[in-house]
Amino acid sequence: MVRILFAVLVALVCFPVPGRAYVDELRRTPVVQAVQAVSPSVVSITAVRIRERGTVFGDDPIAQFLEQRFFGGRPGRKQKTGSLGSGVIINGKAGLVLTNAHVISGASEISVRLTDGRELPAKMIGSDPDFDLAVLRVKSKAPLPAVKMGDSDGILIGETVIAIGNPYGFDHTVTTGVISALNRTINTDRGRSGNFIQTDAAINPGNSGGPLLNIRGELIGINTAIHSKGEGIGFAIPINKARSVVTELISAGHVAPVWLGLSGQNLDHDAALYFGLSSLNGMLITEVFKNTPARAAGLQPGDVLLTVNKTAIRDKDDYLVRLRSHTRSEDLRLELLRGGKKVRVKVRPAVMTRETAASLMARRWGFRLANNPRGRGAVVSKVEQNSAAQRIHLLPGDIIHQIGNLPLRGAGDMLSAFLRNRLANTILLRVQRDRQLHWVRMSL
Repeated sequence: MVRILFAVLVALVCFPVPGRAYVDELRRTPVVQAVQAVSPSVVSITAVRIRERGTVFGDDPIAQFLEQRFFGGRPGRKQKTGSLGSGVIINGKAGLVLTNAHVISGASEISVRLTDGRELPAKMIGSDPDFDLAVLRVKSKAPLPAVKMGDSDGILIGETVIAIGNPYGFDHTVTTGVISALNRTINTDRGRSGNFIQTDAAINPGNSGGPLLNIRGELIGINTAIHSKGEGIGFAIPINKARSVVTELISAGHVAPVWLGLSGQNLDHDAALYFGLSSLNGMLITEVFKNTPARAAGLQPGDVLLTVNKTAIRDKDDYLVRLRSHTRSEDLRLELLRGGKKVRVKVRPAVMTRETAASLMARRWGFRLANNPRGRGAVVSKVEQNSAAQRIHLLPGDIIHQIGNLPLRGAGDMLSAFLRNRLANTILLRVQRDRQLHWVRMSL
């Protein structure tokens, strides 16, 4: 026993218990260091909206008519509401904050709260709902702490990631997880969107717009969505994608929609057998328009589009989703099947102007739209002879409130609606004629 006690005393003298400083250093894991470095650049965003109810009955067009007919068009009631979200400072000198478009959508006032307690008014520089990104500017006498940019093209499935945000109003909540998958496509209230990072790091309401970081504390994504039917599934916009969007938002205030200048259709079993394909994946190109990037790149009717930037294309809807996730400054690398051989081409999309969209819509759908002087929706200004619109008895003066799943605030939304549905075989329209509202299915 004495020998044992003596040995313990010798061990304590020769190998002293680590001091507090040593233990604290062990606790400063890479996650802790990343959070400490980035937290000052994460902000809480408050968006104030003033909502005016169109009628005492609600906002439906029929209710608006009743209000005007029986109550003399009495002004609606105004209601002030606020919502919370997250953001991250990407340029400290310029005071630029990156967040989600839906966080500040429709806001009349926006304010940003920093970690030091300061609350600064913010001005929206640009926003794009399709990419769900917005850039804000705040003014500060001294440069603000900015996050360090990472490279989302080098992300590894399974690597550790960190999310910081303000879920349910709890400032600077930190969650960790791993990269679960890449290039995910999800359904949103504006249709299908693609090219998302999937993570199991907890992302809850209020996290929207906050940063997704790698273990080095670099920004690799902007948290944007929660899967409504599953727990522990979150999504983020890759930062490399966000960079090109931010450039356009700062310079133009919005992101110009793009197209390649082609039409296509899904493959059926006969077509797959003819082309020697083992599956129905891909899109058969049926038309290539003149003076477009597709024509310049040598694409031809009869080509089968297999991949875009090495991501397989399942069908024409998948093609449109992939195309909507790119900007005019990004080259696309396409893999095609032509004459039994695979062909690879590089093409840069062109801007789809409203004029081009209106011309193509008149040709394919058979009608044109103008602003509704009486409120929301768009008025049918022309119906082409022997067109799909004429077959469903659409008339000039009809008001279209929705195309597919996209409500129309005015004729300006026609461009987005057409880009989302231009290759569809059938389109659902919500049409108002006089006092009646109808859902109409238009076959193309």
